[in-house]
Amino acid sequence: MKRSRTLLIGVPLVILLLGVSVYKYGFVRIKSELSAIKEDEAVKTKLLDKYLALIAEKPRLEKHLASLKEERLSDNSKLVEGQTPSLAAATLQETIKGIVIGRGGTISSERVGKPEDLGKFRVISISIDTVLPDSRALSDILYSIETRTPFLVIKDLDARVRNFKEPKELTVKLDVMALTAGK
Repeated sequence: MKRSRTLLIGVPLVILLLGVSVYKYGFVRIKSELSAIKEDEAVKTKLLDKYLALIAEKPRLEKHLASLKEERLSDNSKLVEGQTPSLAAATLQETIKGIVIGRGGTISSERVGKPEDLGKFRVISISIDTVLPDSRALSDILYSIETRTPFLVIKDLDARVRNFKEPKELTVKLDVMALTAGK
């Protein structure tokens, strides 16, 4: 009788403990894993929605990129072209030489200055000593330099009369600067 009493109390107790352990280690764990899977699914769904929104924006971004490239090309037309600063300075030198000779001037010397860094750009400069026939030629040269594209800037100008007895010819020293693409 004692044994059957222990059995009567023990079997329900074992079943109760087994039920609690199955609930705790089975059902609750499965429920938490299921909620973690649902959270991951929600995060991935949000991420997928963001990707779809970005893909939908692709045509607009391509149009914007194309307009930026066109703007960059138009801005590059304002810079002196040359793969290196030396080539850009040579291009600038030839441009100024063409302007001066086209207005009846003669060039006595030309010098290229050291390029200076200016952020994404480089400043190149040249100095030209020239003899001009009259002040009208100087005026035309200055106008041609200042209103030209690519943009050129006269950094320094020294104009002197060559012969005081006949003040017609001028000796002019021009320092001209321009921007070129940097590094």
